Amino acid sequence: MKVKTILVSQPAPKAAQSPYFDLMNKQKVKIDFRSFIHVEGETSREVRNQKIDFLSFSAVIFTSRNAVDHYFRLAEEMRVTIPDDMKYFCLSEAVAFYLQKYVVYRKRKIYVGTRTFDDLMPLIKKHKSEKFLLPSSDKVKQTMIDKMNSLNVEWKRAVLFKTVVSDLSDLENVFYDILVFFSPSGIKSLFENFPSFKQNDTRIAVFGNSTVKAAEEAGLKIDIAAPSKETPSMTMALEKYIKEVNK
Repeated sequence: MKVKTILVSQPAPKAAQSPYFDLMNKQKVKIDFRSFIHVEGETSREVRNQKIDFLSFSAVIFTSRNAVDHYFRLAEEMRVTIPDDMKYFCLSEAVAFYLQKYVVYRKRKIYVGTRTFDDLMPLIKKHKSEKFLLPSSDKVKQTMIDKMNSLNVEWKRAVLFKTVVSDLSDLENVFYDILVFFSPSGIKSLFENFPSFKQNDTRIAVFGNSTVKAAEEAGLKIDIAAPSKETPSMTMALEKYIKEVNK
């Protein structure tokens, strides 16, 4: 069956230029975007219940912009003034650049990894004497916790925000040729919103091994999977599939 409509379970790209827009124009398909999950911040009371005192830490590890936002939001709510000598360890340049929203960059001690948590580990290890806070969501890969424990540094995780299933009830009678998922949470949201969902002729596209596993466990047939050597991005995988079926 030919592909005419695609639903991507993420927010629409903010940039004027995006591979998704190129895909729409080149392959003449309609692509809609909708977040199947969203982030909600924890309250200051919930953070206190975790026995988290921001001022008892000398360094903060930021792995996402959400972590940055909710760390400073809660500090303000709890009337905590973050000291100027706080050290910040950022997963990537993008996260470090975002940090400028809250601190004067040139006046702070900021350490930046290149892309993955493994890249950040040597920097953390070099500062063993620091006491680290890891702001996170309610869902963190166990591998990250194991890696932090392996460094033999003093650290604590603070759950400052959580991933919540979005209300998709308005999509109940809307059908797409392809549904695109990027996380197990997206798969969970589909079935929480539509417990009686039947795949029928809908094609399923998934990104990442954990999403593949979640889709298979949910009984879905996977038609498109990325990344691969041939198609390292989801848009490339979608284009390859569409070219084949829309001949």
